[in-house]
Amino acid sequence: MKLHHLTNSRSHRILWMLEELGLPYELVRYQRESTLLAPDALKRVHPLGSSPVLEDNGLVLAESGAILEYLQETYDVQNQFKPSAAQSRADYRFWLHYAESSLMPLMVMKTVFGNLDRPPVPETFRTIGAMFGEAVQKTWLNRRIDIHVNFIEKHLEAHEWFAGDAISCADFQMSFPVIAMLARRAPEDLSHTRRWISAVESRAAWQKAIEVGGPLTLST
Repeated sequence: MKLHHLTNSRSHRILWMLEELGLPYELVRYQRESTLLAPDALKRVHPLGSSPVLEDNGLVLAESGAILEYLQETYDVQNQFKPSAAQSRADYRFWLHYAESSLMPLMVMKTVFGNLDRPPVPETFRTIGAMFGEAVQKTWLNRRIDIHVNFIEKHLEAHEWFAGDAISCADFQMSFPVIAMLARRAPEDLSHTRRWISAVESRAAWQKAIEVGGPLTLST
């Protein structure tokens, strides 16, 4: 098994699950370009040229949610990371999809509109870029993000983990966007979300993934 891992990226979620499952793997590391994009070398692994990509038994798998589900269905023989109760199973499916379809696009927009005053934006456009980015964030983007911040906090007030009282692939999938959310826009009183982050970061497998794959430092 081979994981193509871009430092400081979504692929940390896959690395974390591999460590939770105790699976042997080879880690191929890539560094971001100065533009913050993935290097072209990843296109030789998968046409999209993004990370994570997992190679296993002749399969080349992309997209975090698809990889997590593959690992769970193939190697989680005791179903440690997929709940069995009906409501927890419904939550599990929801958060697996929500992470990338609803939350991460807002985090990407926050980064884009917050960086229109610096390279690679041409210098002559940076002043107007900064004004435009600030206006978009103030009038629309921050308000949308606040809805999601409060939605997640309310859910974690009622649940220890995203899909019930046990950790699951839903938590693996949500880890990256929640950390990004806290870095980009989060009031200090998100006690339940921060409690969840502390529980995640205290896990030995999470710490091993950081040790092997590098720190996860997300900011605007």
